[in-house]
Amino acid sequence: MELWRQIDLYCERTDPGFLSEPANAITNAAFLVAAAVVWRRARGAQPPHARDYRVLAALIGLIGAGSFLFHTLATVWAAWLDQGAIALYIYVFLWLFLVRVAGLRWWGALGGLGVFAVASRALTAQFPPGSFNGSYAYLPALLALGLLTAYAWRRGNAGAARLAAAAGVFVLAIALRTVDQLLCAAWPLGTHFAWHCLIALVAYLTATALRPSAQRFA
Repeated sequence: MELWRQIDLYCERTDPGFLSEPANAITNAAFLVAAAVVWRRARGAQPPHARDYRVLAALIGLIGAGSFLFHTLATVWAAWLDQGAIALYIYVFLWLFLVRVAGLRWWGALGGLGVFAVASRALTAQFPPGSFNGSYAYLPALLALGLLTAYAWRRGNAGAARLAAAAGVFVLAIALRTVDQLLCAAWPLGTHFAWHCLIALVAYLTATALRPSAQRFA
């Protein structure tokens, strides 16, 4: 079946074996660490931020689980789970930003998600499949994060600095994801494992950046 077809996208994989990508598999622990730290922040947070932390922490953990399955099983369905978990985090984070930081009502936030979805499809449609080792798919999220950072900074929001840091780390993460296949001959380990570590940091920074403008970080 197509769902069980194995795929090979990264330097480290040299055979269909479960442990053919040890570095890519093990570094998914970074997501679990990020999820645990974000979850701990819920203890001292007031509603509704405590719930926000727990939801985002659970989604970060889901990203780690999906990515681990993909880098061990390397099947089509595992790739979909991996990509789906990341997409779910992006949309939930965007929803929370629009509601908590921008102060939109649910229907306004829903409209914002719709605009992002349409703009994402329009942008990614400009690239042939596989461009930049598939990293083109993350350009809409990067651009959106840049816009959110600018908005938060302009509003004097307490989370603006963390969003800016997340955007910078995201750029580096995309660059390392992109060059993975290009460096196979010189560096068989590849660079995708670094993508995991950096994206876990991006998830932590974004999850802990959601604050109304009047609030400050401890």
